[in-house]
Amino acid sequence: MFEWWQILLLTLYAAFQIMDELHWYSSAGSAVFSGMVTGLVMGDLATGLYIGGSMQLTILGVGTFGGASRIDANTGTLIATAFAVATGTDGAQAVGLFAVPVATLMVYTDILGRFANTFWGHRCDADVEKMNWGAYNVHYLMGAVSWMLSRALPVFLALAFGQDLVNVIITALQGDLKWLADGLTVAGGALPAVGFAILLRYLPVKKHVAYLILGFVIAALMGTAFSSIATVAGAAEAAGNFNNLSMLTIALIGFALAYIYYTQGKAQAAAPAVAAGTEGDDDDEL
Repeated sequence: MFEWWQILLLTLYAAFQIMDELHWYSSAGSAVFSGMVTGLVMGDLATGLYIGGSMQLTILGVGTFGGASRIDANTGTLIATAFAVATGTDGAQAVGLFAVPVATLMVYTDILGRFANTFWGHRCDADVEKMNWGAYNVHYLMGAVSWMLSRALPVFLALAFGQDLVNVIITALQGDLKWLADGLTVAGGALPAVGFAILLRYLPVKKHVAYLILGFVIAALMGTAFSSIATVAGAAEAAGNFNNLSMLTIALIGFALAYIYYTQGKAQAAAPAVAAGTEGDDDDEL
């Protein structure tokens, strides 16, 4: 199913992406980047970007407050893309079948990596007290190795030895368990919406609802206009023609602009009253 060089490259990338996420921050440690790299290695960039984008949207509202472990969407994307391309599985189905379960299970390897890193951290503290800088450098690098192994080792084992199990699962889903496969496809398509919902739960939506509406309308218009390269020229030519816009679109844009104008006017009207109250307090103190 997988060539040896594909297993090697994906294992090395799994080790690299966790270090990039922790230290270098080049965006190579993100789900969408993981999907792109895996798609290129497997020879199907479109599937990789679809799965990576879906997982990126799914974790929009998921944070690691206080350094807590979270689902590893990057590794989940890597495994899901690799097996989806190798078995011909639909991208949305692969998100529910591979990406989310693997990303969830990777929480445990993340915890193991943190435990190992704590051990090496204590060794580094002891080296500093003894001023043993050579040993300090070794123990510092071992902390990085433990992090990389927490991702690289599961990826290697899954790609090298998990092929037969995946084949059995795919065969079952195409047969008697097709109803489950259809459900996983629906769930995989809905997960990005869940990520948006979690994100909106923490954002000040009520305060900036007008900008939310404008962003939604603009994104919808751009998605319609640029859904294919062949329509770009026609969309650009008709950009100044608003006759083709639906009444709902025009109403949403008008409501958003009117609400922005209303809130700004209300803030400006309240400003003199606040200033007058402040001056009155100053006079009382005198």
